Amino acid sequence: MAAFTAKDVQALREKTNVGMMDCKKALVEADGDMDKAVEILREKGLATAAKKAGRVAAEGVIGVYSDANASALVELNCETDFVGKNPEFVALANQIAKTVVAVKPADVDALSAATIADGSVSVADAIQELFLKIRENMKLRRFALMEGTVASYIHAGGSVGVLVSFETDADVNSDEFQAMGKNIAMQVAAMNPEYLSEADISADELAKMRNITIESALNKPDTLPKPVLLKAIEQTLSDKLWSDADVAAYEEQKNNKFLFNFLSKEAVAALAQVAVAGKEAFAANPIFGKAIDGRVNKQIKEICLLNQAFVRSDLFEGNVAGYVADVAKKLGASIKVTGFTRFAKGEGIEKKADDFASEVASMIK
Repeated sequence: MAAFTAKDVQALREKTNVGMMDCKKALVEADGDMDKAVEILREKGLATAAKKAGRVAAEGVIGVYSDANASALVELNCETDFVGKNPEFVALANQIAKTVVAVKPADVDALSAATIADGSVSVADAIQELFLKIRENMKLRRFALMEGTVASYIHAGGSVGVLVSFETDADVNSDEFQAMGKNIAMQVAAMNPEYLSEADISADELAKMRNITIESALNKPDTLPKPVLLKAIEQTLSDKLWSDADVAAYEEQKNNKFLFNFLSKEAVAALAQVAVAGKEAFAANPIFGKAIDGRVNKQIKEICLLNQAFVRSDLFEGNVAGYVADVAKKLGASIKVTGFTRFAKGEGIEKKADDFASEVASMIK
């Protein structure tokens, strides 16, 4: 066996970021050959990574990078919040985001194969090298790229990342425009809109939204407009669906705005059943239709960015579109919000529910 020194072990550790004992074992196995030891560590790391690949990686960080021409978000996942806050892990996510801007990959596979920005290895190998040090399952989940004038915002150390794109003839480097861009991005982070504006909701989606709203209203008769409610009650009484006690309660309290406090759960359920059964007739009622329009419009104001109430009411009272228009007027420029992307770490990933009681019990058997 070729001799190697403690300095060789230290050199291998500095080269690979792997623990001292693993470096020593690799040098023993490689008969002192430094390059071979590096390869051994990588192979063992890949094997370990494969074993851990099945573990849920729902923590992590949203990385971001912006230059004058484009911005990118990257979601890099890991198993624990502790690793998600690791400076090297966060730096790697941001470095991968920089790679997205540089190479504009078609998908995650193409990004993984690309040479990482400011480095000499692929993105996949860079993730693998950090795995060798941290030994926790890591996954490059997704990325987003926006070109042109883009504002970015990272919330709570990388738990949420946002990009918002603009078309404008304003000075995008001015303090006013930069502040406006950040405020809109913060709005997206806080309010999580689904669409940019009502124009982005398809006719089918609007029809579905309206139908769900109608169903919801009919299933909650206490929210129905009074003329519609009275017709539903009339039909319920005609069909003799209420008990004598509920009929008596209705006759006594029918002019009371708190009527439903005096009806049984069974009576309310029967009333809802009648309302749903008569959906077609009730939906054709102009008063009911107007109420549904109001509820749908309220939903649109909640799910469409430009229609949302601007959260920084200390700066502007009104919706987001009005805020943008106000800033544009002050700058004497045209500003149009053209799109946005919002990533929240781990969203949509089913997390494992730890049963610590069962785990401890299994350990003491």
